[in-house]
Formats: sequence, structure tokens, C-alpha cells
Amino acid sequence: MTAVDLIRQDADLMEQVSKGDVSACRTLTSRHLDGTYRLAYRILGDPMQAEDVAQEAFLRLWKISARWKAQAQIKNWLHRVTHNLCIDRLRKENRYSDAEVPDVEDPADSPLRQQEKRQIRTQIEAALQDLPARQRIAITLGHFEECGNREAADMMEISVDALESLLARGRRKLKSILSPLKDVVGGN
Repeated sequence: MTAVDLIRQDADLMEQVSKGDVSACRTLTSRHLDGTYRLAYRILGDPMQAEDVAQEAFLRLWKISARWKAQAQIKNWLHRVTHNLCIDRLRKENRYSDAEVPDVEDPADSPLRQQEKRQIRTQIEAALQDLPARQRIAITLGHFEECGNREAADMMEISVDALESLLARGRRKLKSILSPLKDVVGGN
């Protein structure tokens, strides 16, 4: 059945409704109630209110049945009325505003920036592996595990001065290994 056929059938049913035909009311209701209720429920989020709105929409449809034009679609008319009834309810409950929601910049990195960060992490991990083991351990504890100098020195069973020396040498070596990266990522 085409949309034009449905429009004609609905128009014929509306004509019968205007004459008091209860069977025509039932047919139109069974054809359009589910969609009307679903729309109201999705907007309001409350099944009882959605039922009330759907009933009100159909009551309004029955009231205009004598003036119904055959070119209009009942489904579209019901959806418009349902939408308006729902908005009215939301306004009464102060759950709706006509004010535009401001555009908020997405705080997440773009996919390109995420890829760049992954590549940088991979290069840093590779550079760490190029360090002598004790320098790598000192850098890992001090920078990645966020240990204080005393704590890192105790873990490595060395003095704080020895740890600071390892950190300084490790940083210089990492800087020389990673210096080509600074042009790629725009660093100084």
C-alpha cells in the first residue's frame, strides 16, 4: 500500500469519525497510537505522561475530523500535535528551554593528535631503551613513577647524589636521542 493510498484511507476514516463511527476511531487509533505514544515517551521519558499526551492528541484529532483535508497525513499531524503537547508539559515543569545550547569545544584530542601522541610515546619508549640500564631505571622512577629522589635512591640502593647524577646523564642522552622529534612536534 502506498503513502497516497494510506492518506486516502485515513481521510475516509476521518470522514466516518466525523459522523460518529466508533469502528473508524478504533482503526485510526490502532494504526497511529503506537507511533504517537513512542514519540511522547521519548520526549517526556515518563510512560504515564506519554499516555496522557497520546490521548490528548487523539482527542484533538477527533475534534477536527469534520474539517480534515485528504492531502494531509494523520501521522504527521499527530506527531506535530504530540510534539507541541510534550513541549508544553516540559515548559510547565521547567525542563525545557528555547535558548540555544552554546557550542562547546570537544576537550578530547582529535584522532590525528591522538596518533601523534602514540607515536611520540613509542619514540620515547624506544629512546629509553637506548639508555644504560641504571640511567633508564633512574629516569623511570623519577619521571614516570613519580618517585621522589630519596625514594628512588633508596630503591636503587644508591645515594641521592648518585641518583641525581644518573638522572642528569640520562636526561642529556634522551635529549640528544629525541632532539629530532622537537621539529616534528613543534617543541623547543
